[in-house]
Amino acid sequence: MDASPHILIVDDDREIRDLTGRYLRKHGFRVDSAADAKAMDRLLRDGRFDLIVLDLMLPGEDGLSIRRRLRASTRIPILMLTAVAEDTDRIIGLEIGADDYLTKPFNPRELLARIRAVLRRAEGAGSAPDPVEGVLTFSGWRLDPARRELRDPQGVLVELTAGEFGLLMALVERPRRVLSRDRLLDLTKGRDAQPFDRSIDVQVSRLRRKIEPDPKNPDMIKTVRSGGYIFTLPVERR
Repeated sequence: MDASPHILIVDDDREIRDLTGRYLRKHGFRVDSAADAKAMDRLLRDGRFDLIVLDLMLPGEDGLSIRRRLRASTRIPILMLTAVAEDTDRIIGLEIGADDYLTKPFNPRELLARIRAVLRRAEGAGSAPDPVEGVLTFSGWRLDPARRELRDPQGVLVELTAGEFGLLMALVERPRRVLSRDRLLDLTKGRDAQPFDRSIDVQVSRLRRKIEPDPKNPDMIKTVRSGGYIFTLPVERR
């Protein structure tokens, strides 16, 4: 059985689907493509995919709506494409759970690099750590690296993207230490981080909405002016 990563391209531009598909196959990926949400849903029902390349502007259901819907039912990483270069659109894409974002027109080599980076992060977030690490607990919360699960004090599973999980791990493993944005980028993206990358701020904002009682006045993940972020709670390993 072919174990190479399986990519699903969802874009209404046939030329982009064909050219991108050929390029990715040339570099060892299995590729299927869809022109809209209905075709995408059929492929998702019939097969297993490791990553979705999703266009923002689609006929019918658009990329943002698709991403919101998929987040409720799957953890497949998503890289969003858009012809709009505005920061606002990039931030919206990240806020609703996209794992990365690329503006059209794009260099196929950059798309390839970003796909590989997202797959590495997803694999790293889902892999089991050394057994001595155990489960990380803080104020009733349980963060299980082996299962890639976060549960609140009532035991309810909190859904996290690969990026959110990686960021939370980086913070929780270094409690009560100020971590700069650059340091957090190194810990979560490594060499794949881009200059002036603000995705850490977006990820922190999303995490706060999921774990803070009052995201506008956070108690767990605090901002340190000109410093970065700090996870304020004591953490135990079990």
